Amino acid sequence: MPPRRMRTPPHLPFIDRPTAFAVGLKPIALGAWLTPDWEAAHIEEKRCLMAARAEEVCLVLPGSEAAQLEAAKLVLAATGATHLPQNDSPIAAASALVSDDLVVMEHRAGAWTATAASLCTPTYFSAAQAVGSSLAHLHGPVPAGDGFSERIARVFSAIAPDMVLERFNWTVQPTADRFTPRSAPLKALAGQIEDAAALDVMHLRVERQTVRRLPQSGAVLFTIRVSLDPLRAVFGVPGAMAAFASSWAGAPQALRAYKGWACYERLIEAALAQA
Repeated sequence: MPPRRMRTPPHLPFIDRPTAFAVGLKPIALGAWLTPDWEAAHIEEKRCLMAARAEEVCLVLPGSEAAQLEAAKLVLAATGATHLPQNDSPIAAASALVSDDLVVMEHRAGAWTATAASLCTPTYFSAAQAVGSSLAHLHGPVPAGDGFSERIARVFSAIAPDMVLERFNWTVQPTADRFTPRSAPLKALAGQIEDAAALDVMHLRVERQTVRRLPQSGAVLFTIRVSLDPLRAVFGVPGAMAAFASSWAGAPQALRAYKGWACYERLIEAALAQA
């Protein structure tokens, strides 16, 4: 049987961006906000997860209904869908239309706070951890977290309603699993993988994040779209392997510790040697 054809990874953020935890938000065209959505197959998987674990992946705070509905209408318009799926909350209904996870941020008690979220592709956190938390609390574990959350807060307060901002974040993991609320199982799995399998088992996990103002409520909609590709596909892109190796080796120690990369060092070295 011939080997399965691998796609070209949609995003390789390590090629032209330093490996550092920076805000890195850049404006993009409104038409590029949520489309095209190349993960159509994932949307069906996501809907099944939402049905099976609804209380785990979607949480809302009282009083967030207006912002949720406004966010849902923007998603509906961006996707061209004619109606929202039946669901318990507008944010969950909107999330069922796209690959992206959706988080509504509202300014409450002097701080930008997550008031509603649908999180089906979390990178080591959960809806329960996010909803009700301020930016400062959410970014507490991040290297230079206080400064980072303050910069994000200023962006949230200043962004215009007709603007969309985009940034990328990336890491690696030893599976193609999208629903990863905890890192411990992945780290344990990495210790069981043989070096010879590293190039196919280790995956690049990229988060494409966007920020958009909700003009009526004054809230902000934060979106997260995850793409996962085996390192074999990543290294097949001209120049990608050298850029990855440089970014991996040059990452600051604090960032490496935050992302738990020590658990994957052996497998990354093996993958680079095999490519």
